Amino acid sequence: MKGLLFVISAPAGCGKDTILNELFKKTDTAGYAVSATTRAPREGEVNGVHYHFLTREEFEHKIAEKEVLEYTEYCGSYYGTLRKSVDDLINQSKDAILKIEVEGAMNIRRMFPEACLVFILPPSWEVLEKRLRDRGTETEEKIVERTKQARTEIKYAENYDYLIVNDKLDEAVDDLLAVLRAEKLRRSRSDELLNSFGEGGKA
Repeated sequence: MKGLLFVISAPAGCGKDTILNELFKKTDTAGYAVSATTRAPREGEVNGVHYHFLTREEFEHKIAEKEVLEYTEYCGSYYGTLRKSVDDLINQSKDAILKIEVEGAMNIRRMFPEACLVFILPPSWEVLEKRLRDRGTETEEKIVERTKQARTEIKYAENYDYLIVNDKLDEAVDDLLAVLRAEKLRRSRSDELLNSFGEGGKA
């Protein structure tokens, strides 16, 4: 059975990176579809692990050749999802996990209606703001900006298939793992199995 496509989105401060890191420790049936970018690698970043680092010309060529599923331009650099990154995982019978923002997720939904979209929420606005402050890397102005952006992003949550509240990390990880397992049990994904038992599943 081929793997499935999952999209994970969340506002900054909701802990999506931490959840995914813990998820991959608990399952070997899913993999992270590495994104591509035209920005320069930062210290410690490895090509093909953290990002696929491309020149602007290479990225635009891939867009023209429809090798990029979705992309955006931020601070003068392209960021996007390569079709090959997703196909390689799915063809290895692994679920492909995309960690992308809401607009990219809506593009994926249009191109791949069968994809499963998961939105991660904070327990409350107060907790989200506290988490942003606890990072110790954000100015008050930046925290206000990120909170405002979060309010915009959460409006898209109604378009997702599953909502997970990241209150306790272990529970959020288990919830996401349950989503991955549940999607494989959908009747609509099991036509081949039913057909093996005869028409309509009858002997």
